[in-house]
Amino acid sequence: MIRPTFLLSLLASPEGGAGGIGILVFQVAAIGAVFYFLIIRPQSQARKKHAEMLAALKKGDEVTTSGGIIGKVKDIKEERVTVESGTSILVIERARIVRIGDSVAPGQG
Repeated sequence: MIRPTFLLSLLASPEGGAGGIGILVFQVAAIGAVFYFLIIRPQSQARKKHAEMLAALKKGDEVTTSGGIIGKVKDIKEERVTVESGTSILVIERARIVRIGDSVAPGQG
C-alpha cells in the first residue's frame, strides 16, 4: 500500500517549496488548454456552421444525406424534410443533411 505522505513527497520540490505542485497545476492547465483548442472548440464551431447551413435550407435545393441519398427538397417542416430522389419521395431528418448544393457541412468532408 502506498502511503499518502510518499505521494506528497513526490510532488514536493527538492528545496522543500511548493514548486512541484505548481508545475503539476501548470501541466494540467496546459493539457486542458490543448483539449479545448484542438477538440472542443473546433467541434462547437463545426456544429454551429452546420446549424447555419441547415437554417438556410429551402425548397428546390439539391441535398445529400449522411446515408448517401441525393435529391431535391420538396417540403420543409420543423425537423423533417421531404426529398424527391429519382421516382421516390422520402422524409428525412433535417440533421442528417450533410450537403446542400456545393456546400459541405463541416466535419463531413
